[in-house]
Amino acid sequence: MNGTLAIGIGNPDCGDDAAGRLAVRRLRALDPALEVIELGGEPAALIDCLARAGRAYLVDACRAGQAAGTVTRFDAGQAALPADMLTCSTHGLGLAQALELARALGSLPRCCVVYAIEGRDFAPGAPLSPAVAAAIEQVALRIA
Repeated sequence: MNGTLAIGIGNPDCGDDAAGRLAVRRLRALDPALEVIELGGEPAALIDCLARAGRAYLVDACRAGQAAGTVTRFDAGQAALPADMLTCSTHGLGLAQALELARALGSLPRCCVVYAIEGRDFAPGAPLSPAVAAAIEQVALRIA
């Protein structure tokens, strides 16, 4: 495959950490032709997906000290993500580090856009924050 791929990252059972996966589910409803993948954050699986994409859109929750629901867009194909933005992860190796590993391996598509949605509550069993739910819709519409 060398087409467009949308990847949602997160844990659907940990409150706002579900944001990435919920965003790509919404995107699937908006554009059924788009290939959508949900990941729990495993770096090897992410790198494998990126290696076969011509263009990739990634959505993940973050903790960067902004208001819940704040959306930040990064062009990861052109530059590394800020070291302090997506290093904190419930998935082990942070997204920023996984993307740099993909870049070093030659697996990062030239067009790789990351949407980070600021979360508030990442506790197991927590509900999705209303601000994050609104941001999910916003991100899905941007990608579509």
